[in-house]
Amino acid sequence: MAERRQLPPQIKRIELADRASGRPVIRYQLTVDVGLVDGKRKQLRKRFATEREARDALDAVRGDVAKGTYVHPSKVTLADACESWLAAKHGLKPSTLHGHRVNLAAAVAKLGEVEVQKLTKRHIDDLVIALRTGGLPSPTGKSRKPWSPRSVNYMLGLLTAVLRDQMRQGHVVRNVAELVDRIPADAKPAETFTPAELQRVLTHIDGDRYAIAWQLALTGLRRGEVAGLRWRDIDLDARTLQISSTRLRFGKHLIEDTPKSRAGRRTLPIPDHLAATLRTTRAIQAADRLALGEDYEASGFVVVDEAGAELSPHALTSRWARMLKAAGVRHIRFHDARHTCGTLMHLQAVPIAVISAWLGHASKAFTMATYVHSQPDALSIAAQSFNTSMTESGRS
Repeated sequence: MAERRQLPPQIKRIELADRASGRPVIRYQLTVDVGLVDGKRKQLRKRFATEREARDALDAVRGDVAKGTYVHPSKVTLADACESWLAAKHGLKPSTLHGHRVNLAAAVAKLGEVEVQKLTKRHIDDLVIALRTGGLPSPTGKSRKPWSPRSVNYMLGLLTAVLRDQMRQGHVVRNVAELVDRIPADAKPAETFTPAELQRVLTHIDGDRYAIAWQLALTGLRRGEVAGLRWRDIDLDARTLQISSTRLRFGKHLIEDTPKSRAGRRTLPIPDHLAATLRTTRAIQAADRLALGEDYEASGFVVVDEAGAELSPHALTSRWARMLKAAGVRHIRFHDARHTCGTLMHLQAVPIAVISAWLGHASKAFTMATYVHSQPDALSIAAQSFNTSMTESGRS
């Protein structure tokens, strides 16, 4: 079929020297306006062997530009996209940013060299399978353990956000991470102490150097809030405790920061048992200072070791496990002490709005769904209520 002589203005017939033979060959150069990319007007320029190929490409580009789905060819890789997205998160706390970076690390290690325009759903599905199976190398060179559904879904959420950012910049047409199925959660429910277990713990820690740490945890403070509490935050005369800072560890870094949210910055009344433990703790630290003299480190923190140095959050976790073992009480996470606080307050009919404010939550619904749990003793009481109602019904 003879070629058309009347070419559209976007296509130019040119003669070039063939790279292999040096002989002259005819090519059709397409130059078409594709609109604004990154705030600058861009043109697509490409050569084709035949006029038909050039015309088909022109029609396709015009159609994509008209629909707003055209993307300019880009060599941006997934690693570049992740780093660009992280760099733009100016308002995030360092610990949150670190968490994002750690959870994206596996994707970057496996798919970082893949250009985002060539990234497919299959790429990400294969990554999910590999993470669930385990064995991928970690940044330290060790083999990764199989990832939990929660960790995988967290990573998929981050990848979705990264590719959504790439869509906004006009680098990709669609977000392939959104197409990947999330894994049904198998989250282990929080465990809480029963009243009997709580009493055993309180009896065991009475007079202990670190009793204040466990008391604060069971009073509902987060681990970072316990580690970050200073004596200047406590007014024993006014019986108030101010939570205004938290100490966190991410990677090898230990930082002091503000609480997670505005609701987390709160002032709590000090109950009698906690006031007594605070006074005992102050007396223990005064005796330590007297014994060590100049060698004592007056750090100003409430939870400190024999030399006055503050304890890191990780140190609290390890000491918590040893304390529970010594007390003969089943192990629950340090954070579950906070769940225990919320649950026992609820079982004592404290209004959910008050529990939410005490724990420093911005949402009452979150408190109810996440921090209030049923307990066997409470279920037994519920069963007994049926006996009472059924008996009264039979008498009527």
